[in-house]
Amino acid sequence: MSGRHTGEQHLHTVEGTDPQLYVAVHEPKTDAGLRPILLIHGFSSSSKLNWEDTGWLAFLLEAGRRVITVDLPGHGRSGAPEDMDSYSPSRIRADLLQIAFDAGARPVEAGDPSSGLDVIGYSLGSRLGWEFGATQPELVHRLVLGGPNMADPLAEFDLVAAQHYLADGTPIEDESTAGLLKMAQALPSNNIFALLSLVEAIKTEPYDPAEAVPHMPMLLVAGENDERAASMPQLAELAAKAGSMAEQLVLPGRNHTSAITSRAFKQAAAGFLGS
Repeated sequence: MSGRHTGEQHLHTVEGTDPQLYVAVHEPKTDAGLRPILLIHGFSSSSKLNWEDTGWLAFLLEAGRRVITVDLPGHGRSGAPEDMDSYSPSRIRADLLQIAFDAGARPVEAGDPSSGLDVIGYSLGSRLGWEFGATQPELVHRLVLGGPNMADPLAEFDLVAAQHYLADGTPIEDESTAGLLKMAQALPSNNIFALLSLVEAIKTEPYDPAEAVPHMPMLLVAGENDERAASMPQLAELAAKAGSMAEQLVLPGRNHTSAITSRAFKQAAAGFLGS
């Protein structure tokens, strides 16, 4: 892999509380002089699975970009706090903001390509990225959102059915819930109860992308066979109505799982963020 990175957890607090998030800052061998990129992974994934193992990190470092990765609460190498507030989208966005500032990101300044922050989010990370961009217009320069959706699938997750299944094996009737739980259990590093806390917290903060629309340019990307691609044009329309520039890219033959590995996705993102 090109570049170097700090492997230890970066210490930062929000309102005096340590969110126990594992953060790494990756430096390229040759810096392109552009703003850093924050990567936000999806549900039941991690920065390693979503960004390192798929080649994203190496690709961005080779392009000379400084990269910030973070494992969300209960995921990867991050801790699993007991308080529900740590898992709410609003708290996670506050943590991401502090992480960005701790890594040296600063507000966008006209004429200074090293200022600001670019954000790439996938799946749940696209929801968080959309909201982060909408609430931090002075910091975020551009957004790349993969596997985006007008609704958050986790909001419809059947928590009671999942809890019954974990307790005694009672079958889960809802296919989406069963699939998400199976995916969560497939990764040994995941804390399943922390992930259920995340789902519960998400239910308390419903996702409505129309409530706050990012005003910076964005690239929306989805696989051709990803059911979430159907609502991508609606997100682009919301952005256009708000005066934002929104480009769309559909990846032929890809689904929600395989889109993240696409080289065409990486190349499009790098070109878009290099502007």
